Amino acid sequence: MKKTLADVLLEDNIINQQELADSIKAHKKSQMPLTQVIQKKGYAGEVDILKSLSKLHGIEFLDKIEIQKVDTAFQKIPLKLIQKSKMVPFFIKDKSVSVAICDPTNLHPMDDIRYFLKGYDVDFYLCPEPEITRVIHSYYDTTASSTKEMMDELQEGELNDLADSLEEGLDMTNEAPIIKMVNVILSQAVTERASDIHIEPFEKGVIVRYRVDGILHKVLAPPKSYHAGIVSRIKIMSNLNIAENRLPQDGRIKLKLAGKDIDIRVSTIPCHYGERVVMRLLNKTDQVYSLNTMGFYDDLLENVKKLIQNPYGIILVTGPTGSGKSTTLYSALSELNTAERNIITCEDPVEYQIDGISQMQMQEKIGLTFAIGLRAILRQDPDVVMVGEIRDEETARIAIQASLTGHLVFSTLHTNDAASAVTRLIDMGIEAYLITSTVLGFMAQRLVRVICPKCKTSYKPSEKVLESLDIKEEELTNGVLYKGEGCGACMGTGYKGRTGIYELLLMNNEVKSTVLQGQDASKISDMAIKMGMKTLKQYGKRKVIEGITTPDEVLRVC
Repeated sequence: MKKTLADVLLEDNIINQQELADSIKAHKKSQMPLTQVIQKKGYAGEVDILKSLSKLHGIEFLDKIEIQKVDTAFQKIPLKLIQKSKMVPFFIKDKSVSVAICDPTNLHPMDDIRYFLKGYDVDFYLCPEPEITRVIHSYYDTTASSTKEMMDELQEGELNDLADSLEEGLDMTNEAPIIKMVNVILSQAVTERASDIHIEPFEKGVIVRYRVDGILHKVLAPPKSYHAGIVSRIKIMSNLNIAENRLPQDGRIKLKLAGKDIDIRVSTIPCHYGERVVMRLLNKTDQVYSLNTMGFYDDLLENVKKLIQNPYGIILVTGPTGSGKSTTLYSALSELNTAERNIITCEDPVEYQIDGISQMQMQEKIGLTFAIGLRAILRQDPDVVMVGEIRDEETARIAIQASLTGHLVFSTLHTNDAASAVTRLIDMGIEAYLITSTVLGFMAQRLVRVICPKCKTSYKPSEKVLESLDIKEEELTNGVLYKGEGCGACMGTGYKGRTGIYELLLMNNEVKSTVLQGQDASKISDMAIKMGMKTLKQYGKRKVIEGITTPDEVLRVC
């Protein structure tokens, strides 16, 4: 009888029978590969599993690889195949090519690699996926550097003259080096899951940074002479005036990168050393809005779903910029989006289009404000209304009037917690009795980074760490918390992806009474906690204990 991976893992005492049975049960239930289940449950690390696979399939295991003279192989194999299959050539000698793989059971891509490397003897080696990812990034970072070298062929004077006229700009930006540089910046941003690209000029150079999972990372530092060329290319792509470098400009680019529809909002501003460019990337292909994927625990998810089924009233989502408020609102609207409901929104800007929902873009330059837009919407026979943000008393009063006349209204406020949203409305001039009679609930939220599953490791936390989130040692499983060590898969940060932490303040009778008494935000919060509300920090604490995020992340955003 042929040996299986489970047999080898048991033979080598990497897992025991109970752990194997538990993993197989979870594997059947989730349909997740058995190796991933074993790693997720912490029964074995990736290296242990790869060593067992190496033994099972007779393929040599390497924990580290270095690229050596592989340009020929890289040129023969399509980039998409390398990225998708996580297989990378790392050494060539004569007619023999060494290729690193992380899954020896994935036979089709191995056959594809052999096909593209016809005429070569291909030897496969097992290697951890993060190491393969690192090597791929390393190679293409080197390729990006070679693009810079090609740009050196353009004289500095020519680059500085780029913005002088549209014709010159078009001619120059049709040159391959500039196009390649901008393409590398954009395509790499999509690969790294960046939400924003910053291109910042300084006295002696230019810095390119990506915002990934809410944090900025420096990725490129071109010489100052490249700046005008890069900016002009981006301006042409976004239909901006390349001759105007004294005023801020806003534009838009629509691209298809790596099979994804990407909408890019471009903003330029004049700074002391040249124009600064920020591009916001909106991935329209992967975006799916659902309350079930927002990181809600079951009890809170049930309360939120129950809350949004009210026929009228106001629901407010609060938090700073970049805390995921728009995504929460879109997810709530998607839940309500049926043929029986008329849903209309006022947004600034409209970030994503949702089929079945009418979305209005605000234009303050021509006088189309949230207040005017909301008034117009109410003449369109809506059932559900979403206002991007309540910024002033006028908008707040129209929203209240809409809820009093039988509409369900969603909006956002910029406050640090749920209770502060009550006092913010009062500070705007809204009477307490109107708030208590129209608002159904306030939900504060933050986004925290998720520990990278590839380099996740356990550790014994200090008393100081436990005290920071009021964690009792008995609340921990095996007395440990988790963190990411940093690997190629997460750009060395230890985090990959984000999830939400929440605080839902329901306007029940006890909270209403506290508001009507004129109590401050802390007293309102105390009453809500007494009635069962979990604070942002308490929600984050739960995700820390479960190994989803780290104490540092929760404390960073709370």
